[in-house]
Amino acid sequence: MRKLIVLSLPLLIVFGCGQKQEEHVEKAPEVVSLLGKTFYEPERSPEAQARLDSNLQVAEKNFLKDPSEENYIWYARRLGYLSRFNDAIEILSQGLEKYPDSYRLLRHRGHRYISMRLFDRAIDDLTRASQLMTPWPPEIEPDGAPNKMNIPLSSTQFNIWYHLALAHYLKGDFDKAEQAYFECLKVSNNDDLLVATIDWFYMTYRREGKDELAKGLLGNITDSMNIIENDSYYKRLQMYQGKLQPEQLLTVDSDAADYDLSLATQGYGVGNWYLYNGDTTKAIEIFEKVVAGKSFASFGFIAAEAELARE
Repeated sequence: MRKLIVLSLPLLIVFGCGQKQEEHVEKAPEVVSLLGKTFYEPERSPEAQARLDSNLQVAEKNFLKDPSEENYIWYARRLGYLSRFNDAIEILSQGLEKYPDSYRLLRHRGHRYISMRLFDRAIDDLTRASQLMTPWPPEIEPDGAPNKMNIPLSSTQFNIWYHLALAHYLKGDFDKAEQAYFECLKVSNNDDLLVATIDWFYMTYRREGKDELAKGLLGNITDSMNIIENDSYYKRLQMYQGKLQPEQLLTVDSDAADYDLSLATQGYGVGNWYLYNGDTTKAIEIFEKVVAGKSFASFGFIAAEAELARE
């Protein structure tokens, strides 16, 4: 087993410049996109950065005191919230050396492999997690970034199937994505999880040309659903139902705190809608708008990249 490592402090290197020396922080890109673009840990407000750093320090302290499965996960999650995906994967990989049959560690590493655009590795981890996990009852996952109601909504079982299906989808393997979304639907036990699963499941069916099956999924979507955090998916589904126009989803409040995420999520759905309805030019235009945004780790952003990379 490798020695435990501490990753919270960036690497400092010194460059000579005549008699004057300055300290610089060397930053490697966190992600190389499917289009060859590099992305780095984003700049944030001082308040947001301080909060994320403080949370990381607490997780790191707990980890060093007790490198339990849970503390490996939280250390990696806090690194992930900072967009430090390489470090998060390193910690999870160390954890899997100590806990090789941990489906929870595999679930989180699989997610971060998706963030890194390493879909085959994600599929390997998440497939194994699906084989190791206890299928029922769902194990509620505590939130690291709580929603407005401070109610944890997802389970480990849901997240394993959801991310596995997504990894297949992003590779363009819609048949395998369909199989995983079918399993995910079984553990989508509240309205937020239901709209997230049905949205991607609907798009999968449409990409397979199974339009009637896609239409059948929309019967589960009603106007009385209690949506706490997955409003963008709900809006996409309402667009598929004809209750909202595509242009309405592309109109996102630029002052909203989640502007970039909403643009990526709603924008990909709209672009995909144009794609499987035959307007490739409009679809590409919207996908390009999505990848010009800042939310490079969001699934809509990665999916738009995947579409453009296939062109």
